Amino acid sequence: MSCPSSAGAGLRGQSAGSTALCTVGKTGTGLTYRGYDITDLANHAQFEEVAHLLLIGHLPTQRELDNFKARLMDLRSLPPALTEVLERIPATAHPMDVLRTGCSMLGNIEPEQEFAQQLASAERMLALFPAIMAYWYRFSHHGVRVDTQQYDEDSIGGYFLAMLSDQAPSELFKQVMHCSLILYAEHEFNASTFTARVCASTLSDLHSCITAAIGSLRGPLHGGANEAAMAMIEPWTTAEQAEQHLLRMLAEKQTIMGFGHAIYRECDPRNALIKQWAKRLSEQVGDSHLYAVSERVEAVMQREKNLFCNADFFHASAYHFMGIPTKLFTPIFVLSRLTGWAAHVFEQRANNRIIRPSADYIGPEPQDWVPIDQRG
Repeated sequence: MSCPSSAGAGLRGQSAGSTALCTVGKTGTGLTYRGYDITDLANHAQFEEVAHLLLIGHLPTQRELDNFKARLMDLRSLPPALTEVLERIPATAHPMDVLRTGCSMLGNIEPEQEFAQQLASAERMLALFPAIMAYWYRFSHHGVRVDTQQYDEDSIGGYFLAMLSDQAPSELFKQVMHCSLILYAEHEFNASTFTARVCASTLSDLHSCITAAIGSLRGPLHGGANEAAMAMIEPWTTAEQAEQHLLRMLAEKQTIMGFGHAIYRECDPRNALIKQWAKRLSEQVGDSHLYAVSERVEAVMQREKNLFCNADFFHASAYHFMGIPTKLFTPIFVLSRLTGWAAHVFEQRANNRIIRPSADYIGPEPQDWVPIDQRG
């Protein structure tokens, strides 16, 4: 018995609820956070201002921003039980699995006892996720136990870079991280955010909601496009070589990651914003070919497939120019999107009804019961 629906595959084009947090592709291209255009935020704000906007509901005053940053800096100490767990995770583990485990363990050590604690719990995660990632990476790969409280960088992006390299990041690097984290902070009902809201609708705790969201982002159809883009472009040493190989890949109908989008139809507004920083980084670090390769790939995909770059493609080269290992690209997404996830959990809780959609049945017609000795 089949009961077909007019809904698109993957719920394309269907509204699954309401939100006051974000609009995506409303005009074919736009992106706003609580009414603020992404271009204004990326060009003028620090990431911590946007985190405050999403989690608390308004852009902070200077005093509020200073207090917010101070709170986050005071929350950077890794619990000993968590460092013990991180030291047991091998270097071969997927970094997203490390963050998932770290978040779940934190929920055991410092559980959210009641919803009144939700902002404090979110701020603790926002402060601690960079430390979780950097501590595990440097211990598992280099045998170094990072003192996560020794760095005085007051921005989350700068703090992460400082822990990763054990040196103060340049002002340019910190500016790029502000932009990057702002661009990734929120994106309406994407797979991981919807996962967090479904979990929240059961009245589960915040750590469970965020752990579920990380698990959703772990899948290659949602997260990892910037890592895949880097793996593709890194071996190419000239724009001409890139075009030749890319045309072959297209002829073989291979998937090219970092292009197109489920919602945007004309362009991804985040692409131009990170692309300009990738260009500046290329010039700053003396890149001889990677940015040119990236531009050629962008041009070929537009010419051959009429596909535009999404936010992930030029993030690959930008992160690479800052010395960030490719395997950590997607975890950086988490350091940012945590703010959007948590804000959606708060919103779901504020006007909650358990999310329980129906399914279109496409199975067999009603069957008669057959005794076991008559089957086969």
